[in-house]
Amino acid sequence: MSIPNRIKAYTGRYALVDGVPFTMPVQTVNAQAFMAGFFCDYKKAAALIPGIQLHPLRLWNGKAVFVVTVVNYINTTIGKYIEYSLALAVTRGARPAPPMLPAVFMSTYHTGQFILDLPVSTEISVKGGKGIWGMPKHRASLDFTVGDRMVSAQYEDGGQFAFRIEIERPTNARIPLGVMATNYSHFRNMLMASYIYFNAKAGIRLGKKAQGSLYIGDHARTSFLRSLGIEGKPFFTLFMPDTTGTLDDHFQCWFMTYDTPPTKVTPEGMESVIDLGLSETWLPAPSITDYARFKI
Repeated sequence: MSIPNRIKAYTGRYALVDGVPFTMPVQTVNAQAFMAGFFCDYKKAAALIPGIQLHPLRLWNGKAVFVVTVVNYINTTIGKYIEYSLALAVTRGARPAPPMLPAVFMSTYHTGQFILDLPVSTEISVKGGKGIWGMPKHRASLDFTVGDRMVSAQYEDGGQFAFRIEIERPTNARIPLGVMATNYSHFRNMLMASYIYFNAKAGIRLGKKAQGSLYIGDHARTSFLRSLGIEGKPFFTLFMPDTTGTLDDHFQCWFMTYDTPPTKVTPEGMESVIDLGLSETWLPAPSITDYARFKI
């Protein structure tokens, strides 16, 4: 999918939002990324989504989809960092969508992903991503490793193992891929929607050809995922060794509504970002090696 002319029109201009400097458009080049999708329990997935506007995407087998996406941002206007997304594929509307159709008619059903957790490497990425776009970012120890046969990424927080994903690396990455992805998140008691455009050549494996492993630790940020009924083998994997991504500065938000008057802001408010600085410093790399016992 091509980038809108509205974004192209201000190429080379500059912005300063909440103290974060941007060269427009908000773009990354030469990034590496990989993604894997896993079947999970539909009802348990629905229970994790707040409000009434989002619903898990339902597949032909009645399952929902748990999605792991890790991006190694090498060249951006706010420096180098890793972004580690744990999410559920969703639709937006008054009621759940029919099975499978949202995977084809994405704009009709407002198909996207609801982000459950989004650790990143740097403080400046947290300040911008959460404070501006409402993404649930927080700083953690992350890595992104591309080997001859495997691509992997590990996530630790406070010296505790949280998550690890490994996929078998495709032998080639030649499939042209141009997509717009919608990210939904919950911030300041509002549903936030942000949009990113990816252009790359990808290596994609489907069904039995998709190989990978998932490890979910007992850290409080991730341990709840073990109750989702996630199946350990991915049904698709995708690897993009050289990616251009453009984050839209246009985003949307809606109030979360409740049957009774809410008494607090959930899950977080502006107090979580107001005092953050612009540091591009990374925490030490993950070092825990006894993660095998956490394999799904």
